[in-house]
Amino acid sequence: MNTITSTHFNFPGQKSVYHGKVREVYNINDEILVMIATDRLSAFDVVMPKGIPYKGQILNQIATKFMQLTQDIVPNWLIATPDPNVAVGHLCQPFKVEMVIRGCLSGHAAREYAAGKRMLCGVELPEGLKENDKFPTPIITPTTKAAVGTHDEDISREAILAQGIVSEEDYLVLEKYTRALFQRGTEIAASRGLMLVDTKYEFGKTKEGKIVLIDEIHTPDSSRYFYAEGYQERQDKGEAQKQLSKEFVRQWLIANGFQGKSGQQIPEMTDEYIATVSDRYIELYENIIGEKFVKADISNIHERIEKNVVAFLQQ
Repeated sequence: MNTITSTHFNFPGQKSVYHGKVREVYNINDEILVMIATDRLSAFDVVMPKGIPYKGQILNQIATKFMQLTQDIVPNWLIATPDPNVAVGHLCQPFKVEMVIRGCLSGHAAREYAAGKRMLCGVELPEGLKENDKFPTPIITPTTKAAVGTHDEDISREAILAQGIVSEEDYLVLEKYTRALFQRGTEIAASRGLMLVDTKYEFGKTKEGKIVLIDEIHTPDSSRYFYAEGYQERQDKGEAQKQLSKEFVRQWLIANGFQGKSGQQIPEMTDEYIATVSDRYIELYENIIGEKFVKADISNIHERIEKNVVAFLQQ
């Protein structure tokens, strides 16, 4: 299958390009950013050797949809989406923290809890919780935005303020926006028969000093969803939850002896396995958005993206 795993464009007015784990961001005239969602798959902060067909399109279209559905409560960076894999938005100075918010004890939080920790990012966790139990109220557990090649690190609100990573005035806005977005995401998920379990948001400041939501929102790469039907029964019986997220890839990697630790080898991802991952991402899209996924033409993705982006920039 044809996938896009790297880009080397030279757009009109291009000043620089940043290659992230999944997205490639082109700076145009120090005014706008062209963000390309590739088909790369990242897990445990490691990029897998092969791309997943349609993954970039899925992430970009979910993020775009949720930016539109939340712009009345939180301003965002988005200007346009000239291509299925591309978002264009305002150039912002990103905050050096990711705002992680959790409605349940799942994923990283559950692993820390199982290891005996009862304090996560300065938030005290109650005793007696089982994996995937709901918290009384959602908790915010920020991480520092890691430099390339290093893991994001848990950090408390107190440490963020003490180290001057974010000013108190700005941090209060980030917290307020994080809770508002999670509440809206929870409501939308519920209308689709889903639970938004946990997610992360990234924010930046425009040249005018306005705090806005940037990057992705409520995608399967940044969020975890459970099917709401049968959730409580599964919890009561101690069964695993039916979920929509990238966790199925992480679990496959763990089962094959890989957690991103030094010396571990990434297991071979056969074409058959990659096809199943692509199918799961399409399933995620259709459940989260509530619409049929329409596959873009991938016969020549690079050419398609270049043509669409250049046409947009020349408007």
